[in-house]
Amino acid sequence: MKKLIAITTLTLVTTSAVFAHSGVKDEHVVARMKGMSALSEDMKIIGGMAKGEAAFDAEAVNDALARMSEESARIEGLFETRADDPKSEARALIWEDFSGFTEKADDLTKVTAGLSGTIQSADDLGPLLKQVGKSCSTCHSDYRE
Repeated sequence: MKKLIAITTLTLVTTSAVFAHSGVKDEHVVARMKGMSALSEDMKIIGGMAKGEAAFDAEAVNDALARMSEESARIEGLFETRADDPKSEARALIWEDFSGFTEKADDLTKVTAGLSGTIQSADDLGPLLKQVGKSCSTCHSDYRE
């Protein structure tokens, strides 16, 4: 059941990113959205394998985690400038509690870096999704519309 919840959450997060970019004019908001979309794309790779939509490929999962670690390390810089757009899903709380926000972004970096290179079998995907999903949803629940 927990795996199903993690996969459902992952699907919702990744699908909403596809429609978010059209018409956004502020370059800072566009850069943030692109960064979050990159994370989403890597989660789709992992989620597709977890759902059985793609064959398990340890190298692809570990590569996705490495990219996620690199991308999540950029989050703080992407949000340093307060910028808004009607299509942005970033809450004002990000800048009101920037240290809390960056702490949660750092957690994603640590989680994905720690998992990268460790995934060896499809059985590793459930715990991976639980850890990464928890990190993503903790931040999204506070700082994303």
